[in-house]
Amino acid sequence: MRIVSLILLLVFCRSTLANPSGIELLKKVDELYRSDTSIAKMSMTISTPDWQRTLQMQSWTRGMQDTFIRVLAPKKDRGVTTLKIDQEMWNYFPKINKVIKVPPSMMMGSWMGSDFTNDDLVRESSLVEDYFVDSEESGDDILLTLTPKKDTVSVWAKITILLQSDSLLPREQAYFNENGDKVRQMTFTNIQQFSGKTIPATMTMVPLNKSGHKTVIEYQQAEFDVDIAEEVFTQRHMMKRF
Repeated sequence: MRIVSLILLLVFCRSTLANPSGIELLKKVDELYRSDTSIAKMSMTISTPDWQRTLQMQSWTRGMQDTFIRVLAPKKDRGVTTLKIDQEMWNYFPKINKVIKVPPSMMMGSWMGSDFTNDDLVRESSLVEDYFVDSEESGDDILLTLTPKKDTVSVWAKITILLQSDSLLPREQAYFNENGDKVRQMTFTNIQQFSGKTIPATMTMVPLNKSGHKTVIEYQQAEFDVDIAEEVFTQRHMMKRF
C-alpha cells in the first residue's frame, strides 16, 4: 500500500562511511512496508464529524508491482478485494459478484471512503521514478522535498517527507497543491518490530481541507520475504470464498 497503499517502512540503515543521498532515502520511502514479498494484517479507522467505522484487512505484496488487499470485516464489507498488477487495478464487490477495473483517472479517488487514495494503497507510481528529490538537514531531522519530473502526471506540486536523522524512520509526509498550500498530511507513529524489521505501525492521514476527517491505519501483524502462491495475484483469487 502508497501508501495502502498506502500505504505502506523497511529498516533504514545509515551508512557509517557516508551520508545516504536523497535518492537513496527516497527509495527507502518508495518501498514503504514492502520487501520482495509481504503479508500483513491491519485495521483502517475512518473518522468524519458524522460517523466512524473500522475495517479489518489483510494484504499481500510482491515487490513494487503487485498488491492484493482483502477486507475481512465488518460483515457488510467482508470480501471486498483490490488487486493491482503492474499498472492495472481492479476491485471486486461480492454483493454484486463483479470485478470492476479502476481506470487511471480514478487512481487518486478515495479507497473505501477513506482519506487514502487508490494510489496510496496499491502504489501505482514510483516516487523515485516520478519525482526529483532534494534533501537537507532540518534540526534533528532530514527533510526530503519532492517535485514532479517533466513527464509525471501528478495532482501534487510538491511532497515533503520528514525523516528522523538517527533512525531514518519517517515522521511526516505532506502534500502540496499548485498554489503551495498543504492539503493533506500523514504522520507515522508507534514504532514496532515485525518479522525482524522496525517500522512505524500507525499511519494517520488528515485532509487539511476537510475539518474533522482522518483515517488511521494500524499494522497488527506483518511478515516479510515469505512465500506467496502465484494464484494470489489473480482475478480468480479475488472472487475466492474464504
